[in-house]
Amino acid sequence: MHHFAAPAAPLFASPAQLLAGTKRPAQSPAGLVGDTPVLWVGQPFTTNGSGFWAKLEGHNPGGIKDRTALHMVQAARQRGQLLPGARIVESTSGTLGLGLALAGVAFGHPVTVVTDPGMEPLMTGLLTAYGADVQTVRTPHPAGGWQEARRLRVEELLSVHPDSWCPDQYHNPDNVAAYGPLAHELVAQLGRIDALVVSVGTGGHSAGIGSVLRGYFPGLRVVGVDTTRSTIFGQPAGARLMRGLGSSIYPGNVAYDLFDEVHWVPAAESVWAARSLARCRYATGGWSVGAVALVARWLADRLPPESRIVAVFPDGPQRYVETVFNDAYCQEHGLLDHEPASKPEEIAHPHENTVTSWTRCTTVVDPLGATREQQTAGVTR
Repeated sequence: MHHFAAPAAPLFASPAQLLAGTKRPAQSPAGLVGDTPVLWVGQPFTTNGSGFWAKLEGHNPGGIKDRTALHMVQAARQRGQLLPGARIVESTSGTLGLGLALAGVAFGHPVTVVTDPGMEPLMTGLLTAYGADVQTVRTPHPAGGWQEARRLRVEELLSVHPDSWCPDQYHNPDNVAAYGPLAHELVAQLGRIDALVVSVGTGGHSAGIGSVLRGYFPGLRVVGVDTTRSTIFGQPAGARLMRGLGSSIYPGNVAYDLFDEVHWVPAAESVWAARSLARCRYATGGWSVGAVALVARWLADRLPPESRIVAVFPDGPQRYVETVFNDAYCQEHGLLDHEPASKPEEIAHPHENTVTSWTRCTTVVDPLGATREQQTAGVTR
């Protein structure tokens, strides 16, 4: 019979040293957010000894948008835009809703989130459990889809609750500023970063992380990951299964000049990558995580071996048990057994053609172009 002895505990000069490298006790749920780990993702998910570092934002209570929800709420309170006890109303596909529910508990605000039928029952249940009022729109807007339908419902609710406040995550610069601490965590954890692979939805965390990291590392390569049928980088809008990345509107927070290239990833390839990660590394997530991991895997095989690549994983797998990780759902939508190509297709310009498969483009432009510049000039005059 074999007896295994536990390793001897290290001796410390003072009890304070026992806390080195751990989070401090939190007196508010807001204190649970941040300081998330990074994990090496290599073979067998990658090939030829290549790999990348994954920032696991699913270790926050609700995901990456806990950071921006707390920051936007705190900033609005400090400016007097959000009065004590006033209602917070916002449109969300889920993750920001969890962050706002957390902020509502931490700062004493009722929260109403407006969503659509695509939100998973698990997410609706969690939001309700955390005290949020969940309102679901039933008909997509003919031009702006579900996002525009949700936005219009938010406007109605704001008129019903005159003292309420909407974060407006798509255009609020505090959404971008919220991610400075995440970038600083990465610098402290990894020291040097050569490439950042990041999903793009509202544009907040890609702009916030990328701009700070480029200040430290001017040669940083920033790779944006979108989904097919998303308008963000100039493709036509269409119905999408994937949530958390992509958009049917043009978010004001997207920093187009920050990106060196963009990839559009379809749902099936994202499912393949998310499921492969779960089996290989026990660290995975939903649509955004799968899409980001697929692109980071390709980039790691393409860049020199010494390159240090970071992929931001916005959430964990829990909310996707009935979608990404459900065989019946994936079979119904034709998402199973789609092992991706070894490399993406290439287009020279986002308007060259409508992409339906994993595609890469190194020309990144603002689809609104001069129109957005005119709007900005009108605001600043």
